[in-house]
Amino acid sequence: MNTTNEGLRSLEPSPKQINIGLLILRVAASLSFLYHGSAILFGAFGGPGLQGFAAFTHMPIAVAFLVGLAQVAGALALITGVLARLGAACIAIVMAGAILLVHLPHGFDGSKGGYEFALAYFLIAIGFLVTGAGRYSLVALLPGKAGPQAAAHAA
Repeated sequence: MNTTNEGLRSLEPSPKQINIGLLILRVAASLSFLYHGSAILFGAFGGPGLQGFAAFTHMPIAVAFLVGLAQVAGALALITGVLARLGAACIAIVMAGAILLVHLPHGFDGSKGGYEFALAYFLIAIGFLVTGAGRYSLVALLPGKAGPQAAAHAA
């Protein structure tokens, strides 16, 4: 007989599905942060570069560098799964700053310069702080304590 609990259990994702979902989310978030961080650090994709970003935000060049570095390094950590929680922390800090220092005065609507997208990425980063990278990451390829055993425990 199918009880209510058995029916609910059939709706729960398997560990494999959860790990695939984490991988997909890591790739999606990382692409955006690689794009924006490269635009800040290197002026890639028609971005402002360090000077332009510092002028736009009215912050010192050193802060612009740290923001771009946090986005690029955070994205690389997330996409590879290596130091994913540290990368997520970097991204969460940058997004909190973006919300408070840039987007908040414009309200929620992202099409009007609001914090909608920054908040979404902030919450995604917090999610990775909670979950870690999941099983499908390059951590399994690392030697020693960071290798396969760590990947098995990270799942």
